[in-house]
Amino acid sequence: MIEPERMTETFLTLARINSPSYEERELADHLLARLRALGGDATMDDAGAAVGGNAGNVFSRFAGTGRGPAVLLSAHMDTVSPGRGVRPVRDGNRIRSDGTTVLGADDKSGIAIILEVLQAFQERKLPHPPIEVVFTVCEEPGLMGAKSLHLARLSARDGLVLDSGPASSLFTRGPAADRLEVTVRGRAAHAGVCPERGISAIQIAADAISRMRLGRLDHETTANVGLIEGGTAVNIVPDRVTVRAEARSHDEEKLAAQSAHMIRCFHDAAGARSIRAGQEIVQAEIESRVVRDYNRMRLGEGAPVVQWVLEAARQEKTTVRCESTGGGCDANVFNSHGMRIANLGTGMREIHTTGEYLLLEEFHQTGRIVFSMLQQAVSR
Repeated sequence: MIEPERMTETFLTLARINSPSYEERELADHLLARLRALGGDATMDDAGAAVGGNAGNVFSRFAGTGRGPAVLLSAHMDTVSPGRGVRPVRDGNRIRSDGTTVLGADDKSGIAIILEVLQAFQERKLPHPPIEVVFTVCEEPGLMGAKSLHLARLSARDGLVLDSGPASSLFTRGPAADRLEVTVRGRAAHAGVCPERGISAIQIAADAISRMRLGRLDHETTANVGLIEGGTAVNIVPDRVTVRAEARSHDEEKLAAQSAHMIRCFHDAAGARSIRAGQEIVQAEIESRVVRDYNRMRLGEGAPVVQWVLEAARQEKTTVRCESTGGGCDANVFNSHGMRIANLGTGMREIHTTGEYLLLEEFHQTGRIVFSMLQQAVSR
């Protein structure tokens, strides 16, 4: 029932609109106009002020034309860098970037699917449940738009986020994640004249990191150190460095243990470093903060949206499998508030790179499945 070429053209239009994180306003305005033209009561919330961006989350509601519970459809508007001046190239059965930027299929492919499904129902006058649409800002820096969304305005308890790769994958399980920030405080000194009077914060951080369990720890748990900032000049023993890291796990006890292990490595490394300055013993110090970035996602196959999607796939004579992911998405935020939201793939590949591309066959398949899923929600 969807129009594949029209959906493709919609994606190409969206891909050309600049929407880096914190600067989604041009795309948000475009989507507000599109949603209103389709009959939705589209509005923008105040998430922009909360996250420090120029646009809020876009929200729209479409009244049901058939029986059934309200269903949420969601995707995010922001893209990673380099994402300005995207020139999408249609290359056979795929759309790719020209190699100088990302493509932005993450997540404009999801937005295009939602717009096409809404238009298809409008044109064909077929029954559908009430549909609530949320396009979020600042998903990439840490699901910030979804975290700022006033969820009380949503009546839907079930639905889909369209923000992952293979169209055959319905992600129903995802990890919880902790974000760690550690500041190491040492003591500055001239690196050539009196280095023995200093305590190198960078050396302590390096020692701590060398002791950590990092990478893939088991089938449920990962950890990574991503950012290190510190020092003032090459001829000064650095007295301060900040390290930012993360840990993820499907098992919350494992996550707590891993985060504690990483912080303990810093304390152990700092505890081993002190100097005497006159009559005083100067000891390196650690300041640390662990914040839950998002909670885990865990849906059973009996969840309504899972059943709708699996039945839609059968109707479309294709295969969709419930899978587990190591990544986080807006669905983690929705589910932590008691909703039942799964993440369905759109056909995007090589995301967050200049080699990103979108497989059109999978892109169109997901459009058909989402359309059929909404029909399942009415019939059930």
